[in-house]
Amino acid sequence: MIRFKVLNPRRLLVAAFSFSFAYLLSFLFEGQVLYGLLETRGVNASGYILGAMISHFMGLVSCGLFVKSRSAAKNIMLCGIGICLVAAVPFFFTPSFLWMGGLIISGYFSGCGVAAWGFFLRDFTPKNERIKSCADVLIYSNLLMIGINVVAINCSPVIGLALALLCLVFGMVFILMLPAEKGNDQDESIKSKPRGGIKNPLVLLCLFIFIITINSGLMYQVINPAFKHLTELTSWYWAVPYIAALVIMRNLPVKAKRSKIMYIGMAMIMGAFISFMVLKRNTADYLIVDTLMLGACGIFDLFWWSILGEMLDYCKNPSLTFGIGLSANVFGVLCGGVLGIAVTTIKLPGAEVAVIALTLVCVTLVMLPPLNTRLVLLLKNHVYLAAYDNMSRSQQTAVVGGIKTLDPLTVREQEVLQQILLGKSNRKIASDLFISESTVKTHTRNIFSKYDVTSRAELISTLLKNQNVE
Repeated sequence: MIRFKVLNPRRLLVAAFSFSFAYLLSFLFEGQVLYGLLETRGVNASGYILGAMISHFMGLVSCGLFVKSRSAAKNIMLCGIGICLVAAVPFFFTPSFLWMGGLIISGYFSGCGVAAWGFFLRDFTPKNERIKSCADVLIYSNLLMIGINVVAINCSPVIGLALALLCLVFGMVFILMLPAEKGNDQDESIKSKPRGGIKNPLVLLCLFIFIITINSGLMYQVINPAFKHLTELTSWYWAVPYIAALVIMRNLPVKAKRSKIMYIGMAMIMGAFISFMVLKRNTADYLIVDTLMLGACGIFDLFWWSILGEMLDYCKNPSLTFGIGLSANVFGVLCGGVLGIAVTTIKLPGAEVAVIALTLVCVTLVMLPPLNTRLVLLLKNHVYLAAYDNMSRSQQTAVVGGIKTLDPLTVREQEVLQQILLGKSNRKIASDLFISESTVKTHTRNIFSKYDVTSRAELISTLLKNQNVE
């Protein structure tokens, strides 16, 4: 008992998720265990991988609908690991319908477990350290995956499967050590935070993630198979640039603008596809293409993982927000994979495949600036709303009165403005002030006109800039 108490909760959650995620990477998705098992038995992998990804997507999306507390999150994580262990047993024997069934079940419950981790990420990691927790999980899980891949390729995929399941067992042990209940002080601080308005930034973030990760799915189906003959090298080097990028991003100064580094990542992706088009398929060419592509993936993944972690402070149910955010990643990889399968099935020349990929990259590059600007603005608005909600009434009045308007606000417009700054919707404002929703919209338009803005986000941003509320 004494040993459990001295363990740091943040280290526990990183260890728990690193081992659990290593199982996902090495068996269900990116690793060589499942591919090796299917290839050994002469079974086509595409249908199995597709089934696992779709079920995993469903688990991520649906977890938050029934997991609404940290104790429930811990229970679903433990139950999910137990179910995944049982569902993997058929893979030690001859292929049967149990293989597909086991993958679908494992995919769904592993998705639930990943989404449920959002509760622990929020509760056990200070906001300014969340990027480090996310980076640590991604780094350690990929290191474990590399070890399992090497064993699966050079020894036996069955032994690799055993190691992947051993990671699940270690993950279960660390999850058991995690406290299931929060302290009263933390509960009160969470309750005091505004809950409205997280939907818009989450939708934008999901779109952001989806667009970026289509390139990852395309890579799995187009680039990786082209270097399949370099089995020994790809078994361990594949994820090395990804880990290196994570380490660099993790240790950047706090004031560094990570959003600008995304453009370096976009340049790396373009360089990877151009290199794939003009280079051959030898060892040096693989090192160039893989370094550029996976390094860019590391930059992007940690960027959006950390933003998703920041959002957990402004939502009622972290498992719902975290699950939906990660599901956008799975959906992007899935769509990219389908695109990759399509271009390989019709056997397009490498140059044409690269042109398709570069076109997708260019579209992504055009969409990134407005998406990133809008997302950062909305997140800053939430920071302001949280600070505003915790002010006294006199302080709130001083904030509103400190900004000059083109024309004075009426008494009713001041009341509507106060409600807007509390993060309430038009419908809620109408209900609280006993007026119609159309009247609220009219007052809101008048307020925008007097502040010379065009939206709520711009209004809040104006107050944020002038009051320096961070």
